Amino acid sequence: MSTLDSIDAILFSLSRAFTSPFAVFVQIQGCTICLLLALGWLMAEYVRNREVKRIKKSIKAGNSLAFLYQDINELEHSRQEKLPRVSVVMPLKGFGEHNLHNWRSQITSLYGGPLEFLFVVESTEDPAYHAVSRLLSMYQDHVEAKVVVAGLSTTCSQKIHNQLIGVEKMHKDTKYVLFLDDDVRLHPGTIGALTTEMEKNPEVIFIQTGYPLDLPSGTLGSYCIYEYHMPCSMGFATGGRTFFLWGGCMMMHADDFRQDRYGVVSGLRDGGYSDDMTLASLAGAHKRLITSPPVAVFPHPLASDLSFGRYWNYLRKQTFVLESYISKVNWIMNKALFAVHCYLSWGFVAPYVMAVIHITSALRIYIKGYHQLEDTTFASGGMMLVITLAICTFIELLSMWNLTRREVQLCNMLSPEAPRLSLATYNWGLVFVAMLVDNFLYPISAFRSHFSQSINWSGIRYHLKDGKIFKIERRKDMGPAKTDLGGKHLYGKKGAPQKASFLSSLGRNLAHWRQPKKFDV
Repeated sequence: MSTLDSIDAILFSLSRAFTSPFAVFVQIQGCTICLLLALGWLMAEYVRNREVKRIKKSIKAGNSLAFLYQDINELEHSRQEKLPRVSVVMPLKGFGEHNLHNWRSQITSLYGGPLEFLFVVESTEDPAYHAVSRLLSMYQDHVEAKVVVAGLSTTCSQKIHNQLIGVEKMHKDTKYVLFLDDDVRLHPGTIGALTTEMEKNPEVIFIQTGYPLDLPSGTLGSYCIYEYHMPCSMGFATGGRTFFLWGGCMMMHADDFRQDRYGVVSGLRDGGYSDDMTLASLAGAHKRLITSPPVAVFPHPLASDLSFGRYWNYLRKQTFVLESYISKVNWIMNKALFAVHCYLSWGFVAPYVMAVIHITSALRIYIKGYHQLEDTTFASGGMMLVITLAICTFIELLSMWNLTRREVQLCNMLSPEAPRLSLATYNWGLVFVAMLVDNFLYPISAFRSHFSQSINWSGIRYHLKDGKIFKIERRKDMGPAKTDLGGKHLYGKKGAPQKASFLSSLGRNLAHWRQPKKFDV
């Protein structure tokens, strides 16, 4: 028997095995996962589309500023002057290609009430310190903003430490504090929309949140990031109550921090690794409400040089989150999420592996002209499963495309002054490949995180014990030179604002229109 005949024999054996009742179950399960994802994205698209229709209807009725307020009367001075004070706290780390655009979108918000911005860095050696200082000097007469140096964290992650220092420095009259990642690109009306929702039911709502719309840069790593976030996005497109929380955008009551209500300060400060997972577990433990307004979706451009290695580092940090917890219940929930996610990830990938075997076997039968009834029967049965999987995959990708299209449309309507976003640059072939790669690697990353109990985050290695950080190591030679998603330089490269452009001028005009008063803290 030749080597080729041996390979054919193995292929036919696998093809037969993959038509067994258990194998058929695995393949049908994979199709079911595809259809459930498609259904989730369809429901999320419905919520986003409802908001698009509301804005269009309002514009048609004469409200050209519908991207700011549903009721144009809300822009009256008598109402604007009653708006509560908001402090925006942004922990910074490094400086990259998209930071200036993102920071401008944040400080040129059209929120009509008192508003301050606190950019918090670890030290003056951080490249972000020089970049944001120069940017703020351009807007010093229009916005109330300052850079805060937080120093090194010793009991929690550096991000959480920066957030807590920012809270300590916020204005004494601040009613709401908005935590933003420095790679969030806000819409002009975002802060107003979040505040309006908080004011509707301040006694019930614990946190307002949102979620990013990833804009892949063309690399496989960037598409893997996009694919990783898309299943989560359906949990934020509820138009109201949600159990999910994204640390990149969280509006909370300032008094919750001043009084350490529900243990928000101590829970974060004493060994906290992940801000959103910690706060989400506190919300669940104290029966507090997390909501996500339908307009809280933010363009998130990914770095043009986002390599596959940086995607893997990001995935490692995401799976490591499940190793941190603040209570026994939180530990159980994390382990359940760990098990379910790993099962579904490989349950999603397995049918495609089987499909390759089915297709290869069918091709060999066709090329060689085999006519054994048993082989052709198994091959035809396998191809029926392949066709079913292909249909389900197409439906899934179509639903993903539809939600992305709607979110792109919504973002364009919420930021009419910004460069238009488009789906034209999306490569849906790479999206499909990223789906397989990401779901295959997730369980591997999760298990590695479980057994290592340590992670390198932007050049800082955190060690966990009993779900909390107990050891922090810092060495410039132990970490990457750039952050994972934004490609921000972490060391030794000082950022500087680019020359003034039309967008820069427009941003200053928008800031001047709002004209917030300046207060001393």
